[in-house]
Amino acid sequence: MSPIASINPTTGETVASFDADTTEIIETKLATAAAAVPALSALGFAKRRELMHTAADLLTADADSLSKTITLEMGKPLAQAHAEVLKSARALRFYADNAESFLTGYKLDKPSAVGARSAGTRFDPLGVVLAVMPWNYPIWQVLRFAAPALMAGNVGVLKHASNVPQSALYLGSLFARAGFPEGAFQTLLIGAGAVASVIADPRVAAVTLTGSEPAGASVAEAAGRVLKKCVLELGGTDPFVVMPSADVDAAVATAVKARTSNNGQACINAKRFIIHADIYDAFVEKFTAQMAALTLGDPLDPSTEIGPIATQQGRTDIEQLVDDARAKGAKVLTGGTPSSGAGWFYPPTVVSELTPDMRLWSEEAFGPVAAIFKAADLDEALTIANDSPYGLGSAFWSTDEAEIERAEREIEAGSVFINGMTISYPELPFGGIKRSGYGRELSFEGIREFCNLKSVWRG
Repeated sequence: MSPIASINPTTGETVASFDADTTEIIETKLATAAAAVPALSALGFAKRRELMHTAADLLTADADSLSKTITLEMGKPLAQAHAEVLKSARALRFYADNAESFLTGYKLDKPSAVGARSAGTRFDPLGVVLAVMPWNYPIWQVLRFAAPALMAGNVGVLKHASNVPQSALYLGSLFARAGFPEGAFQTLLIGAGAVASVIADPRVAAVTLTGSEPAGASVAEAAGRVLKKCVLELGGTDPFVVMPSADVDAAVATAVKARTSNNGQACINAKRFIIHADIYDAFVEKFTAQMAALTLGDPLDPSTEIGPIATQQGRTDIEQLVDDARAKGAKVLTGGTPSSGAGWFYPPTVVSELTPDMRLWSEEAFGPVAAIFKAADLDEALTIANDSPYGLGSAFWSTDEAEIERAEREIEAGSVFINGMTISYPELPFGGIKRSGYGRELSFEGIREFCNLKSVWRG
């Protein structure tokens, strides 16, 4: 079987398989990408804006069919796949309309201070950027990179996850259909082992990766050897802290969604639920009941709330994390046993009484598994929240302004959502600290990551 294949996680059956690109095909694609750089840059913002809006219109028109492809490839409920496509189209339109203002440099009010008639800055594209992208949001993750990259005048080359090749090929054709210059955005059908050589190619200027910590370390190492810019968005064990002043019912309902959206397979899913002792019992009882009541099944069925884990290995990884915690004394309040029969299903699971020697204390559970922690006070809650090698997103529930100010200041993460759940928006920068990576996507910070901030002095 080809390693580049769509395997339906609901049934375990192969839907389609593809041959990896040969060395000759890779060379042709990289040469075409390099040739597209001056052509795309020469279009200017107005023309790129027009083409990007066309791409957004095409994406919206394809939403129904593309949503089904996403669901068949990685298993998220169909309604969530449809929402992902529409969110992606919105990102295309956002950057179409805002890229020029985001990349407007400035001029010094007093250029004479630097001995010039005029002086200031400008942003220029770097060139060809390699994107190494994951399967969990096969359209959104790619387009939140591609939209700003192309609007800035960069050219994109995509190495997508090998289990979503149909999504990858769709993305490879989208911008060509919209009228962008040949080679402005292409898909490479390659395995992980071929990534380092593409990064090393002198025609590639930079690389961005969304994925696991080991994948990020590998890409960063390869980029570092050739001194190329990279942006990394990696894993997370996001805390979801609930204090006594919070609306417990609202917090519970949001917590369930925050843990189980995308079948629990999002880097910014809430994963560690840190509950103040005064409301711990009430929260856990309601949370466990609502997790247990979720409908597990075929993600094409509109009644399904939780679909399968995307890969068989992914389900095994979750099972091992829960089994390790249970063997060391944790309590599994619901779930905890893989479903039998076809497909890679794992039920919504709640685990409490965790201790630091358990893997689930610090490792990311990429599936619908919630870890529950009890905190005696705010100090302990923040200590637990920060007791993680990761720092991507976080949520904090309270109506006490002093508590909120401390949470915003002290939680070690790339984002803090107050009385809500972590979500990525085109308008806000997205990324993490610690082992969750570095650099930012989205907003004006994201489009500037792959630009040369150039000082311009005129005497």
